[in-house]
Amino acid sequence: MIQFVESNQLNPYLNIAVEQWLVQNARPDCVTMYLWRNRRTVVIGMNQNPYSECNVAELEADGGFLVRRKTGGGAVYHDDGNLNFSFVAPPDLYDVDKHFAVIRQALSHWGLEVEVSGRNDLTCFGRKISGNAFSKSRSACLHHGTLLIRSEMEELQRYLKVDKAKLMKHGVESVRSRVANLSDFNPEITSLRVVPSLRDAFEEVYADNCVKMGFDHISRREDVQAIARSYQDPEWLYGRWREFRADKKGRFEWGAVELSLQVDESAGRIIDAKIASDGLDLTAIDLAQKALVGADIHQRPEPPSGPHRHIVDDILSLVY
Repeated sequence: MIQFVESNQLNPYLNIAVEQWLVQNARPDCVTMYLWRNRRTVVIGMNQNPYSECNVAELEADGGFLVRRKTGGGAVYHDDGNLNFSFVAPPDLYDVDKHFAVIRQALSHWGLEVEVSGRNDLTCFGRKISGNAFSKSRSACLHHGTLLIRSEMEELQRYLKVDKAKLMKHGVESVRSRVANLSDFNPEITSLRVVPSLRDAFEEVYADNCVKMGFDHISRREDVQAIARSYQDPEWLYGRWREFRADKKGRFEWGAVELSLQVDESAGRIIDAKIASDGLDLTAIDLAQKALVGADIHQRPEPPSGPHRHIVDDILSLVY
């Protein structure tokens, strides 16, 4: 079974609350595609420092919104000229390749050839048109991303802070030019016109009839309204980042890291550690933080064995 949900408004907190509700209430026999748009919004990853990623004061002065999602990855800009997509599925039916096939097939109807690039990007004619993030639990998995269709690039550059390491590596102009709107390649495409193409491709790739689920029916639920309020909570948005000062910085193949350490010099131990990162592996970030807190400042702790070890090891290398 597959089902389709389309938001009919631009409030980022309500839109992301509906997404969370879909994940929490995922059916064991169903894949859901959810499409939504936001108005003038910067969305940051679970572990990112908003003040490093975004010109917060300018965004809020212009009536914009800051949203912190519950997945990893980097900061992205949303306006009503781009379209956000979410795939929600139980673990047995979760298939990222199929999700990307839906996007690629839908855009091929507009004469656009899209390729998967790097960790979590989609490109068209070599330029990034989509960033993606992922999360998994025992009962449901989420893959969500954004399609730049007719977004205001000047505002994107004004509100987002570009990482200085990227500027050094690629040069200012190449960083600016690596992102593109799909309308640059086909002026006929818009964030509303592409919706039927995505829904048709969803049905074609999954070879099933799509059941439409009403957005209003979900968004008016009190539990969804409560989730929306939690996303607006200043503590969730800014909390521990207000006083964050990066002591160590690094960039690795899997992402960028900033470390803030509080050290008890007399005891020779790290008593607190905060990690800002655009890494997709939330578990690895959490394990690295736990390894650092309480560690001897002169003796490197042993990273845990398993699939997260290399990321934890990279983070520890910034300290030892």
